[in-house]
Amino acid sequence: MNADKERGLLCIWTDIDPEHELDFNRWYDREHMQERVAIPGFQSARRFAAAGNCPRPYLALYYTDGIDTFHSDAYRTAFANQTAWSLENFKRMRGTQRRVGRLSLEQGEGEGGALALFVVPEDALKQPGVKDQLRQRLTGVTGEDHVIRATLLETDTALSTPVTADAKPAPADALVMIEATRAEVAQQHAQALSQSLGLPSEEVYSFQSLWRLAS
Repeated sequence: MNADKERGLLCIWTDIDPEHELDFNRWYDREHMQERVAIPGFQSARRFAAAGNCPRPYLALYYTDGIDTFHSDAYRTAFANQTAWSLENFKRMRGTQRRVGRLSLEQGEGEGGALALFVVPEDALKQPGVKDQLRQRLTGVTGEDHVIRATLLETDTALSTPVTADAKPAPADALVMIEATRAEVAQQHAQALSQSLGLPSEEVYSFQSLWRLAS
């Protein structure tokens, strides 16, 4: 892969009916991650669980060679032919946000065990200078103690097709993620950046890493 090429990312952020939570985790851990990473162009997959109150306590991230991976025949075939186990869990997922897009910024090396994120709404993202401000701040934060990585996912609405019945189509928003070795550090920097954009700090959420699978 060309190191200068922007990678693609599929992000699934969801809640699950507590009655089916164990089966949901079994599905992710025993089938779904492996199935997706086996698709050509997929590099790795990561799972996270919320470290505090969160309306969607589970997060999955799938990294690809580029956004073109989601246009490939292999991916389209997999997306159109979900397993029976997948279809059953899609019915149980609640408030799901599915984003597919490009990582327009990746700063830092490695991956942190703690992650904090927030959404930049479409209207805020369109404000003059906001994208430049985000890139500048995220680049700077990776030099802070305990911060490992900072990324900006820009959502492609055409590719972000909902997979659950109650999900709304994704807007052209962005997802900011800051990773660190300490949860409070990731949260602190994400909240500061969110507030600098005039966004509510209570909508910054913390996660801990569960596991990672590479192709």
